[in-house]
Amino acid sequence: MGITASTDDTLLSLCIDRAQSTIESYTNRVFEASADTTRKFTPTVNTQWLGSGVYGDLIDEYTLGTDYDLISITSITNGDGSAVPTGAVMLLSPNRTPAWAVRIKESSGYIWKYTDTPEASVSIVGRWGYSLTAPANIVQATLRLASQMYRQRDGSPDLGNSIISADGSTIVTSAMSRDIEALLKPYRRRS
Repeated sequence: MGITASTDDTLLSLCIDRAQSTIESYTNRVFEASADTTRKFTPTVNTQWLGSGVYGDLIDEYTLGTDYDLISITSITNGDGSAVPTGAVMLLSPNRTPAWAVRIKESSGYIWKYTDTPEASVSIVGRWGYSLTAPANIVQATLRLASQMYRQRDGSPDLGNSIISADGSTIVTSAMSRDIEALLKPYRRRS
């Protein structure tokens, strides 16, 4: 970008934060899980599609579907308040990350359960995200987008994201250039 002074460090930092937020929104993913967070789930089978209106996170009696990517589990509190040992569960799919579900091992003797009301009664503490550190393509896309945002600081369009018409007029294309979209496409989460 040809920046030699530190006068725009704050602006550059803001551009990186905005680029990261834009990419996470575009892909429907968080790429770096640097700390544990807690998410809550409902241990009932989702029968909403059957017309009953009952919403739940269970795929079957042992498998709890997650709404976010999951890297690792620190602890699980079942809906009745009891602990489920992390050794009693496995992440699905076991051969790739991130996980999309938590399955209680049938041999463990545990099941998903609740006491009074099922809504948001299961708590899972863990690293919720795509990975502990962002993949190289995501880092590259973030830097490219932050650079694009930085170049727009004076209100002029990013000419690297524009085309020139036959009459010489500049036409600004989408907010995210095609090369950035190409880097992000394999990471878009279907929701």
